[in-house]
Amino acid sequence: MNETTTERRSAHLREVAADYQRLAEQLAQSDEADAFAAVAGLALARVPHADAASITTLRHGRFVTAAATNDVARRADSLQYEIGSGPCVDAIVDRTVYQPEDLADDPRWPEYGARVVAELGLHSMLSFRMNLESTGVIAGLNFYAVQPAAFDDHDLAEGLLLTTHAAQAVTAAHFRSRALNLEQALASNRDIGTAIGVLVAQHKVTRDQAFDLLRIASQNSNRKLHEIALGVIDTGTVDVTPHSGAAGGA
Repeated sequence: MNETTTERRSAHLREVAADYQRLAEQLAQSDEADAFAAVAGLALARVPHADAASITTLRHGRFVTAAATNDVARRADSLQYEIGSGPCVDAIVDRTVYQPEDLADDPRWPEYGARVVAELGLHSMLSFRMNLESTGVIAGLNFYAVQPAAFDDHDLAEGLLLTTHAAQAVTAAHFRSRALNLEQALASNRDIGTAIGVLVAQHKVTRDQAFDLLRIASQNSNRKLHEIALGVIDTGTVDVTPHSGAAGGA
């Protein structure tokens, strides 16, 4: 019996892993460059009981809908931000999953439930928090449905896969962006260092004086320091003559 249980568990894990890989392939084929938008768009296909889906982010104490499949999802999100409570907001804050079966009479969200049912006709929700702590972004994935008790255990599992993959995709994109920014910063610093060396060699100034000349030229021309440095590398000199506009007119 234990062996059967182990085999079933192993088969389940293999199935989950295979489904996760299929999801990755589907997302890779998506036209959406934004990971949030790609996941939101795929959510309805993967969770057919949902009528709408969205992704909420929390930055600097403010909730924002980062992606949504339609205006209904955006309006349902917006109601929660306005009230300050609701399944998607609370799933993010409470670090959990919420699956209200009928918001018309759910005591946890009486105000939101009354309004979302009356204004949008939505009864069911399924909300997850994404684990994005390493990026500094807090986010959640939300599913909405008109029918009460629309979501089952399969939808719950599917939502978990989507949430996990979205978190991975967004985290990867975040660190790619950071790496690119760092690479650009290092390249810029190298060019500035080269320009300083050129000025020192060509004009017999100290390194500090050379850097000051770059800053003066940058301020005078309203151009970035890196642009000035590239000009120095090309020409061997730098223009620090005050322009009439920069000097307040002549």
